[in-house]
Amino acid sequence: MITKKAHYISGLIVTSFIGIHLFNHSLSILGPERHIEMMNTLRLLYRNIYVEFILLSAIIFQIISGIALFKKTLKIKLSLLEKLHNWTGIYLACFFVIHLIAILSGRLLLNLDTNFYFGATGINSFPLNLFFIPYYGLAIFSFFGHVASIHRKKMKFTFLGFTPKGQSVLILLIGFFLIFLIFYGLTGHFKGVKIPNEYKMLIGK
Repeated sequence: MITKKAHYISGLIVTSFIGIHLFNHSLSILGPERHIEMMNTLRLLYRNIYVEFILLSAIIFQIISGIALFKKTLKIKLSLLEKLHNWTGIYLACFFVIHLIAILSGRLLLNLDTNFYFGATGINSFPLNLFFIPYYGLAIFSFFGHVASIHRKKMKFTFLGFTPKGQSVLILLIGFFLIFLIFYGLTGHFKGVKIPNEYKMLIGK
């Protein structure tokens, strides 16, 4: 019970950051410059040793506690909603591990600014985009799927005419819309983005 509660609280911290991060990515529809400008502004909030320590600790705890909670349900018959909660959580745990390694390697080993172009390089490079588009797309879907399943479980009231089930469906629809919007921006409105030379090392050039 304690692990479950701590998992939920640490999840709120991570969710707050992801919300800010997705907002930042959605601004890519206005161009790389606007995305980078907003990222630099937001970094004043979260890129310091104290906030990064709290955030990194919350993510690591989410991964460890999430896997532990997942294992407890392996022999239990689950509803569709519970399965959505479990499997989106596992995907997010895997994504966090890979993404953290990539970001920290980019910053500390390659001395790259992990800005718009760090993520956009793989998405705009064939055949690597065959991996990166589903990789990022499933991460966004898993985030909204995880939130929707938790919301459905905890919410008891109708809001603005939406039942708890309807609210969860709306959360998923917002997730699908954001997937489209973010890829639309990160691919230069589906026309491709010119990658600066310093980022081409990421794709072996």
